Amino acid sequence: MQQKSVRSSSESYFWPTVWAVAIHVLLFAMLFVSFHFAPELPPAKPIVQATLYQLKSQSKAITQTTQKIAGEAEKTKARQYEVEQMETKKEEQQKQEAAEQKKAEAAKQAEVAKKQAEAKKAEEAKKAEQKKQADIAKKKAEDDKKKAAEEAKKKAAEAAKKKAAEEAKKKAAAEAAKKKAQEAARKAADDKKAQALAELLGDTTERQQALAETQGDQVAGNFDDLIRRYVSEGWSRPPSARNGMTVVVQINMLPDGTITNATVARSSGDAAFDSSAVTAVRNVGKVTEMQGLSPSDFNPYRSFKMTFTPEDLDL
Repeated sequence: MQQKSVRSSSESYFWPTVWAVAIHVLLFAMLFVSFHFAPELPPAKPIVQATLYQLKSQSKAITQTTQKIAGEAEKTKARQYEVEQMETKKEEQQKQEAAEQKKAEAAKQAEVAKKQAEAKKAEEAKKAEQKKQADIAKKKAEDDKKKAAEEAKKKAAEAAKKKAAEEAKKKAAAEAAKKKAQEAARKAADDKKAQALAELLGDTTERQQALAETQGDQVAGNFDDLIRRYVSEGWSRPPSARNGMTVVVQINMLPDGTITNATVARSSGDAAFDSSAVTAVRNVGKVTEMQGLSPSDFNPYRSFKMTFTPEDLDL
């Protein structure tokens, strides 16, 4: 505000001073021109001297006035220079302040940009961490699923193994029961055969011999029927068996009733049928009832032939 007042005051003195200086310069020039073009005058007289003195005095006054005006002009110029310097300094200060403000604004913007970059970086790191955690959770879920599947598979395999073991155990038990039943049936058959032999031969050797002497043909017929029945029980008729087929099997037996050999004496022409007949004889194994026979009664059974037909078994 003070600078503005000084400036206004300087401006108010400036133009009057300029006009005053210009007028004095103009007057001085006119005087100089007049003096230069003036005609030569006769030697000066006192009055002229007075006039010259007066002019000289006037010139001195003009010079003083001019100097005064110049001094004022210098002062005005100095004041103006001072004002200009102050204005320049003020402008420089304003420029410096503007530069500092701009610099501060730039620093502020840089700080904001830095914070934004850090925030963005933190957000990206957060997203990366979340993705990492999600991947870990996904992998864990997959591992758990795989582990559960393996556990289920293992349990299923164990269950299947256990079931198979139980089935095998049941099958073994069934086989054992079947075998036991077969053994019981065979034992019952053996007992039945022994009972039949006892009934057939009697309780003592003397009775057997008496029976052989009195009923030789009848005893032989009974043993033939017994052997035929045993062979019939163990014979499995093959699918290829047809009516009219006949195979003769040669049988060798020991005195204790053990069948030592069975071979085809005359084939039927069908290998399956022949083999089934031989197998049926061999399956009898031993006719325990033969043990009570006398050598004479047993001789016909050391080596004898049996005829097989699909309809029946005949000796």
